[in-house]
Amino acid sequence: MITSADYPAAVADSPNRSGVSWAAIFAGAAGAAALTLILVVLGAGLGFAASSPWADEGASAKAIGVSSIIYLLITAILASGLGGYIAGRLRARWANLHGDEVYFRDTAHGFLSWAVATLVTTALIVGTAGNIAGAGAQAGASVVSGAAQMAGSAAGSAAANSGKSGDPMGYFVDSLFRSEGPASVSDDAVNGVASRIFTKAMAGDGKLNADDRTYLAQLIAQRTRMTQAEAEARVDQVYAQAVKTAEDAKVAAKQAADAAAKAAAWASLWTFIALLCGAFAASFAALAGGRQRDSARWLDTDRHATQTTTVPVR
Repeated sequence: MITSADYPAAVADSPNRSGVSWAAIFAGAAGAAALTLILVVLGAGLGFAASSPWADEGASAKAIGVSSIIYLLITAILASGLGGYIAGRLRARWANLHGDEVYFRDTAHGFLSWAVATLVTTALIVGTAGNIAGAGAQAGASVVSGAAQMAGSAAGSAAANSGKSGDPMGYFVDSLFRSEGPASVSDDAVNGVASRIFTKAMAGDGKLNADDRTYLAQLIAQRTRMTQAEAEARVDQVYAQAVKTAEDAKVAAKQAADAAAKAAAWASLWTFIALLCGAFAASFAALAGGRQRDSARWLDTDRHATQTTTVPVR
């Protein structure tokens, strides 16, 4: 237990005097917020420098993740410790108080300094991170725009070749003009018909209708000189490949969503740990700063005397 003897006596405090030095708290919070912002901007720059969109270049995602966690912890401890020390060192002197009360007040000053700095830093980091991300997105926009234009052109060509594949009634309209035997239609029309049949089957229960299968086999036999049985076998094979591709895409999307959820969970967990470490560092540093504050003395030297006296700092 800390006794009051650890803190030199001074003039008695008024019993109604507030135990909170808000000026010291805001000063510590300002210092902590400023240092946090500086370190976060530095970390963002180092992260962008270490990463690369090219394969086998730059740091791996795992290395960047671990480095980010360690850097976040160091930033929280350093910035919060600085803010807590400033708050403890600059707070008003409490005279004739029990040591435990002084201990509690110093700890509370460090915690309040951390709390104010956290709120301020959150607002600053959100704005700064948005600007940094916007700059990175703008830098890559010129590269992505060319690929997007090429993809758009390819999609437009595919849509033009498939005829009415984007029309939800296209499949039923095609059914109106089916004949029992092979029909003389263009290759573009055949591609569109096949695309619409596959799309409707995969959008439903995933099974290809028997009439659709027979009709596609007739169109294939007409153009490839296959027998009806061989054409039907090809329809089954290609449709199975299309279904597998669609299922693989669904699985990949679910895996990506699961990975994103886990990454968000781990980020939230480590942010929580970093904030706790920051609160502890701020409280401990405020206690150390408060002790140094109470042990400080003014040196009052009389010009006409050779003796030097010390006066407690209030």
